[in-house]
Amino acid sequence: MKLLLDQDVYEATARFLIDLQHDVLRVRELGMAQASDEENLKKALELKRVFVTRDRDYGNLVFVKGIRSGVLYLRILPSNINRVHAEVERVLSLYDEHELKSAFVVIEADKHRFRKI
Repeated sequence: MKLLLDQDVYEATARFLIDLQHDVLRVRELGMAQASDEENLKKALELKRVFVTRDRDYGNLVFVKGIRSGVLYLRILPSNINRVHAEVERVLSLYDEHELKSAFVVIEADKHRFRKI
């Protein structure tokens, strides 16, 4: 799966996704670490990648501003990282790339919410 990671995603999460054999690109690798949330989301759409973030503001961009890019919103902290990673792995096995590119998915420890956009 092609993923674009926001600058706030933990390095441990990036390594976890790479270890699962996903195609991981970070916004900082594109020189966009200081870009706006809207610019980052539009870049994910342009690159045909699912955007991964810890920033809750992306829901507003997807549902209010209408930027139709798939987002995995991780509700993750150091204290629950293993449980959230397990749920991320589950989400990535339950849904294909096409489904995730047109959804906003909130991923928490032991559960997720999938909403089509």
